[in-house]
Amino acid sequence: MTNSIDDLGASDCFLITGTNTTENHPVIATFIKRAVTLKGAKLILVDPRNIDLAKYATIWLRQKPGTDIAWLNGMMNVIITEGLADDAFIAERTENFGALKETVSKYTPEYVEKISGIPAEDLKAAARMYAGAGAAAIVYAMGITQHITGTDNVKSCANLAMLTGNIGRPGTGVNPLRGQNNVQGACDMACLPGNLPAYKRVTEPAERKPFEDAWGVTLPEKPGLTIPKILAGAANGSVKALYVMGENPMMSDPDIEHVKKALKNLDLFVVQDIFLNETSELADVVLPTAGWAEKEGTYTNTERRVQLIRTAVDPPGEAKPDWEVITMLANKLGANWKYDTARDILDEINKVTVSYAGITYDRLQENSLQWPCPNTEHPGTPILHSAAFTRGKGLFSVCEHIPPAELPDNEYPFLLTTGRILYQYHTATMSRRSKGLVSRTPEAFIEINSGDAERLGIVQGDKLEITSRRGAIEVVADVSDRCDEGVVFIPFHYSEAAVNRLTNPVFDPVADIPEYKVSAVKIKKVA
Repeated sequence: MTNSIDDLGASDCFLITGTNTTENHPVIATFIKRAVTLKGAKLILVDPRNIDLAKYATIWLRQKPGTDIAWLNGMMNVIITEGLADDAFIAERTENFGALKETVSKYTPEYVEKISGIPAEDLKAAARMYAGAGAAAIVYAMGITQHITGTDNVKSCANLAMLTGNIGRPGTGVNPLRGQNNVQGACDMACLPGNLPAYKRVTEPAERKPFEDAWGVTLPEKPGLTIPKILAGAANGSVKALYVMGENPMMSDPDIEHVKKALKNLDLFVVQDIFLNETSELADVVLPTAGWAEKEGTYTNTERRVQLIRTAVDPPGEAKPDWEVITMLANKLGANWKYDTARDILDEINKVTVSYAGITYDRLQENSLQWPCPNTEHPGTPILHSAAFTRGKGLFSVCEHIPPAELPDNEYPFLLTTGRILYQYHTATMSRRSKGLVSRTPEAFIEINSGDAERLGIVQGDKLEITSRRGAIEVVADVSDRCDEGVVFIPFHYSEAAVNRLTNPVFDPVADIPEYKVSAVKIKKVA
């Protein structure tokens, strides 16, 4: 997030898209709901489903899944055409505005309506509301990123914020809500194939050198493989061994049958986790590790806030914290690492990672801190880009609408989108072990529009077979108007009806994120 969670309370207007916030980030949702109900903030919701936030929305735009660049460009078209852009911010803080202006000129509200289904007048009203606010915040999540155009979707959000000067001030910003508790921290610490800590590039000798000097090694010059390329390599035999930690690709990756074949083709498959799951069933070796309450260390959350955790209970059996397992394995391979505590690791992070230099163990025992925090006198940074962007001037990116890779047709007439629900978490390795949570959501279901259900002779609770070009699953019908006609929704938490058996294994070309949000399916009742 460019801004802080608490800072959402300072917003006059929210543009919320690609996030079912009340179900997936319920604590953050309370800040938004309070700002709307108690302070009169405006809420523009752009979502294909009638989610809970629609009740709080000033304007709800129901777009067709996979059309986000079109409606974002359409909003910018209105803002530029009607003279609502922040000309001073554009002149002082950005570059490439001319290219953006030319690109969005054809995305008139009427043209966008044909692509997205959003009425032209509603799009105009939303654009005026966002541009006219004193402080407007964009909030998004994986409904924006899990498309073949995911990177450009995010760039388009940044374009809109810069166009209106809604960046670098309280109540503004471009604020992604992360999907798990330490995704931000993992990325910060180089769990990306082309990065070193703090997003330094492995391809740049000057950026590699400080780490090589600190660690006494020569680092690779080429980026590693992304998950799709790893699985492709496992399938064709070029990747021989795989070490999976805290991930469940047999539930979370698209086209699960392909994933299974790839994993079974490995010479060595190691899984490190706190529970046995669908992926570990295929492993040659399973390494048991400690859960969050059973270890010490730090997490970095969605607002870049680093927080210290302390051991509350001892880990069971032979389970150890992840860092201990990794250290033991590295030393067996001759690394000679000398970490005795989690504090030792943070001390090293302080030395080699500039943005974390002032986030020391001693300071975290008093308070959490937000990076960048370059020294121990620095208070942390609640709001990014206040004076300048990291690259200097903000770059307007040219982004064009590209249709999803697979759309409904005569054989597969429904558009499937996937996501999460309040009472389950991710691949449910943990949450489906809770009797209380299971009692609230005991089985897999499909949300189907009442008009579609009537045409197919489907009633609430019917057992349905859902089939795509990749596979088939059986789920229970949940008939409502939450989804638009022609669109269905299935949560991905249920292994016995794993929706990722159906999803399309196509990826954003930059980030290699799968297009989970758009697949074509057909539906029939199970006798």
